Amino acid sequence: MSENVAAGLLGAGQIRDLAGRLGVRPTKKWGQNFVIDANTVRRIVRLADLEPGDVVVEIGPGLGSLTLALLPEVAKVVAVEVDANLARALPETVVAHAPAYGKNLSVVLADAMTVRSLPDPQPTALVANLPYNISVPVVLSFLEAFPSLRRALVMVQLEVAERLAAPPGSKTYGIPSLKAAWYAEVKLTGTVSRTVFWPAPNVDSGLVALIRREPPQTLASRKEVFACIDAAFAQRRKTLRAALAGWAGSAPNAEKTLRAAGVDPRTRGEQLDIHSFAAIAAARTALVSR
Repeated sequence: MSENVAAGLLGAGQIRDLAGRLGVRPTKKWGQNFVIDANTVRRIVRLADLEPGDVVVEIGPGLGSLTLALLPEVAKVVAVEVDANLARALPETVVAHAPAYGKNLSVVLADAMTVRSLPDPQPTALVANLPYNISVPVVLSFLEAFPSLRRALVMVQLEVAERLAAPPGSKTYGIPSLKAAWYAEVKLTGTVSRTVFWPAPNVDSGLVALIRREPPQTLASRKEVFACIDAAFAQRRKTLRAALAGWAGSAPNAEKTLRAAGVDPRTRGEQLDIHSFAAIAAARTALVSR
C-alpha cells in the first residue's frame, strides 16, 4: 500500500479524539470494540485477497478505521452500521482522511441481522470486524441472502473463529462449522491480540476466510439439511440414531434413514462432514415421500 494511503489510516489517538468529538462511547449492546492499530487493518485487507473491481460490504464500520483501508483497494464499500451517530459521521471521516475515495462509499443505516437486500451493485466480498455476539448468524445470513458474495474475511472472537473453521472430529466442530461449510471453504488465517482494540475485550480474536463454493448436491433443501444438523448436535454426546429420533419421528426411523444414507447409526454428529448431513436429509426426504 502506498505511503499516502497509509497516512490516511486512523491511529489510536485519532480514533479516541474522533469518538470524543462524536460523543461516542463503545457499548456492549452493539458489541463495539474499535480497532486502533493501522497495521491490523492493513493485514485484514491483505488477507481478504480483494480485487480492484470488488464491491465490499463491511458490517459495523464503527469509526472507519477498516473502511479507510478498504476504499483504495476496491470499486466500492457498502458500510452497514446500526448506530445512527456513527453512520452519519463515517462519510465525513472518509472525506477528511481519504477525500479521493469519498464517492466510493455507501452507508446503509440498518441492523445487519435484518439486512436481506442491498442497493446495486451487489456485494462480491464481505470484510468486517464483527461484534462477538452476532458474528455467526450474521455471516450465515449474508452468505444466504447474497449469493454474489464470492469470499469473506471476518474478524471474530478466537473461540468462534476456531469453531467456524473446525474440521470433523475436532472438539470445536459443530453447528457453526457445518453451516458455514454449506456455503464455503472455511479457514482460520490468523489471530489478533486483544490489545489492538478499544476498549480491549477479554479475549483475543481470529481471522476467518470463507471462499464461496457450490453447496452439496442433495435432494433436500438447505433448510432441511440445517434442521438435521441442529437435531444432531442438540444431543451431541448421543449416537445419531438417538439424537435424530425426534427429527426422524422415532429411533427406528432415524436408523432406517441413516442406513439409507450410508451412515452407521452408531456414529456421532461430530464425525460427519456437510456432505454426509446432506445425504442424511436427502434420505429422509426420499423415505417420507414414498
